[in-house]
Amino acid sequence: MAEKILVVEDDVTLQETLAYNLARHGYDVNAVSDGEAALETARRYHPDLIVLDIMLPIMDGFDVCRILRQEMITPILMLTARDDEIDRVLGLEMGADDYLTKPFSMRELMARVKALLRRVQLDRNDFRTDLQPAKEKTEDNILLFQNLAIKLKRREVTLENSAIPLKPKEYELLLFLARHKGQVLPRDLILDRVWGWDFTGGSRTVDVHIRWLREKIEADPATPERIVTVRGIGYRFDG
Repeated sequence: MAEKILVVEDDVTLQETLAYNLARHGYDVNAVSDGEAALETARRYHPDLIVLDIMLPIMDGFDVCRILRQEMITPILMLTARDDEIDRVLGLEMGADDYLTKPFSMRELMARVKALLRRVQLDRNDFRTDLQPAKEKTEDNILLFQNLAIKLKRREVTLENSAIPLKPKEYELLLFLARHKGQVLPRDLILDRVWGWDFTGGSRTVDVHIRWLREKIEADPATPERIVTVRGIGYRFDG
């Protein structure tokens, strides 16, 4: 399957040039012209890489980068129209992974794109190698975390021995988190494993379901101790 790249550039000529060259190298390309469209498309399209211009209408690239970095770990290559150290530093502080100063050659762009995608693939392989399910009490098919029990055969969750009504996706999400207790799980990985790669919704779906789960299993949902937020990445289940 071709890797997906989202191009965010308001200069029509440059946008078309970028999209053409990336597609020619075998990438699946989607292109938009403003910040709001960038957010909407990134959440729906789930790109493997985002090429993001700084100077955009409606919402600039810095704000887009900051918001996206709170929701996903997709690498971001920022484009800046001037060789200004402040722009580069600010972009990196907002969460960009790399930057290019205009004008740039297509050869340099492709080299940066390939390097970022290669690094992401290596990181994913390392992460998935380390991602091992927690041991289950296989004798009675129960995952037990203090007063919280997940009964696998019955697909039932109890708290203080009282059943908790969970929707199917809430149960699947809790089970995935619980099976990887103590591991930091990125939002896009959770989305992929629980909702499936063909799900068309955005990573905010994960946040909404996490909130619903916290309301049902946390002593104080406002200060959760079981499902902990890892800022800028995702969540960790502490049991």
